Amino acid sequence: ALFTACAYAELVTKYPLAGGAAVYVNKAWRRPFVTFLVAFAVMSSGLTSAATLARAFGGRYLSAFVDAPGTLVGLLFITAVALINFRGISESVRLNVVLTSIELTGLVLVVVAGVAAIVHGGADIDAGRVFEFKEDKTVLLALMGGAGLAFFALIGFEDSVNMAEETREPARDYPWALFGGLAAAGGIYLVITVVASSVVPTDRLVASNGPLLEVVRTDPLN
Repeated sequence: ALFTACAYAELVTKYPLAGGAAVYVNKAWRRPFVTFLVAFAVMSSGLTSAATLARAFGGRYLSAFVDAPGTLVGLLFITAVALINFRGISESVRLNVVLTSIELTGLVLVVVAGVAAIVHGGADIDAGRVFEFKEDKTVLLALMGGAGLAFFALIGFEDSVNMAEETREPARDYPWALFGGLAAAGGIYLVITVVASSVVPTDRLVASNGPLLEVVRTDPLN
């Protein structure tokens, strides 16, 4: 992820154009077909990530508050986001700030619940579980799986460079925003991972379609 961030930081300061990887490949190879392949792959990854997030939004987390079909909620969510993006970039950015604030608040509550469970103790508390490897899993495969998950979590690099034409000084501002966001997200993911693994058995986290809810349920005050 760090190497990818460095590459994007360098390329977007040299070519501050909307288009991301497709622009960079076109500048390097000057082959329309290669550019098309890269653009199509990026579009496909965007569709996949949007569908995944929509399903997550309409899944177990929302069902804790609203009883509605997950597929219907996901479709409505995608439609609402598309309409807001169609309306304009300013509205999209404001919505992103609001949703990010909500997400960050939720993650803070998860950490607080997990820390409370650790402080009060419990049968399932094991701080060393985060460093354990399953006997049927090799370290290399585990690292590759983690790298794949990290890549999915950080595909926003491509989305962010597409905003280069909407900023006044992308060459100055983008690297700071990119590495600042990477450090903040990495720190949050690390804390969540350590807390979740410490208070909930790994098998239970893997089997659940709402693993963060499993952490919240360990709160002794819940």
